[in-house]
Amino acid sequence: MGKRTRIVLYALSLVILLAMVTLIIFSHGRQSGEPAKDALSETDISSTEEPVQIPEAEEPEETEAADGQNRIQNDTEQEEADIAGGETDKQAEAGNTEGDGSTTLIFAGDVLFANAFKSSYDAGGIEKVIEPQLLQELQDADIFMVNNEFPFSNRGEPMEDKQFTFCCDPKYVKALNEMGVDIVSLANNHTLDYGRDALSDTFTTLDGAGILYAGAGETKERAYELQVIEKNGKKFGFLAASRVVPESNWKVEERTPGMLTAYDDTKLVQLIKEARSECDFLSVYIHWGVEYDAYPQDYQTKIATDCFTAGADLILGAHTHCLQGISYISGKPVFYSLGNFVFGQNIDKTAAVKVQVSSDGTVSYGLLPVYAAGGTTKLMDTNSASALYQYMTQISDGITIGADGKIN
Repeated sequence: MGKRTRIVLYALSLVILLAMVTLIIFSHGRQSGEPAKDALSETDISSTEEPVQIPEAEEPEETEAADGQNRIQNDTEQEEADIAGGETDKQAEAGNTEGDGSTTLIFAGDVLFANAFKSSYDAGGIEKVIEPQLLQELQDADIFMVNNEFPFSNRGEPMEDKQFTFCCDPKYVKALNEMGVDIVSLANNHTLDYGRDALSDTFTTLDGAGILYAGAGETKERAYELQVIEKNGKKFGFLAASRVVPESNWKVEERTPGMLTAYDDTKLVQLIKEARSECDFLSVYIHWGVEYDAYPQDYQTKIATDCFTAGADLILGAHTHCLQGISYISGKPVFYSLGNFVFGQNIDKTAAVKVQVSSDGTVSYGLLPVYAAGGTTKLMDTNSASALYQYMTQISDGITIGADGKIN
């Protein structure tokens, strides 16, 4: 073999060796996972194409639509259930239960939120003002009415030359709500103690608390307005007037706030006649009498007779700060005065009137025997209640009171 031949063979061997080494290196690179351009391109295309599968893309949309319909149906069913529950709650609040359909009304006398009341209330809440057993009785009544013996206001000045003037911060109106009061009389000799701005504030405060008021207003129309509360399918009407005012200008005028007065009861009698067709049971609350006198004046009996003749079903009184007797006139009762109820002082004996009106219109009357000590109004025990009933029988005309407080 010549030299030239050996050189050619050597060079050819080198080329073959170099090719083999290159092949080995290339094959090792692919096995080690190092990406090549072609591999990247395939991966990009593959990832782009996968979401474009139409059946898989549409299935979630159908599921969401079905879920949405289910949610709408469930929400609708829940709303219907809430509405039904709300109606049930309203019926329960209205006392429209499956019982005998009777309606309970309670009337109490003078309520005054003065300094002694504020001290008790601030110290222990409403249960420091009215003990729990009595409080529950009041709250359970379908309708509870009192005489509001003061204005709610932070404005005005006390009336000059008046021995006792009362006023209370409007924030304490919540105590009336907590007592269960539904309606108050504002026809009395203290409503304007702090002037007409304070009286207007009282209207606003009571309106804001959802408490009706009778016997006073910004205008004659409002002061004369019959207040009606419907319970158990019956309409209960309320009017109020005062036969005791410090000055004649406390009388409501066309555009001057004030109250309905009854020195001449002509207007009151007219309102009763008009109200008769607007309600099933009409109560009239009158401020009258002589303070601390247990017996009514002749004019009280006359006004009561006029009111019953006009169509009133029940007459209640306040102002005397003590109990007055009970009489029946034309078969209907007048409770001449209910005395003090919450007054910031000790009260040895007083009472609230409990009225039951059955679905057939039958009416019964009873007394809740009450006293106050240490700033708290409470129900009497059995012995004290018995003594109270005996006392009321003595100062009343032709009635008897049973051991349960029922009036016959």
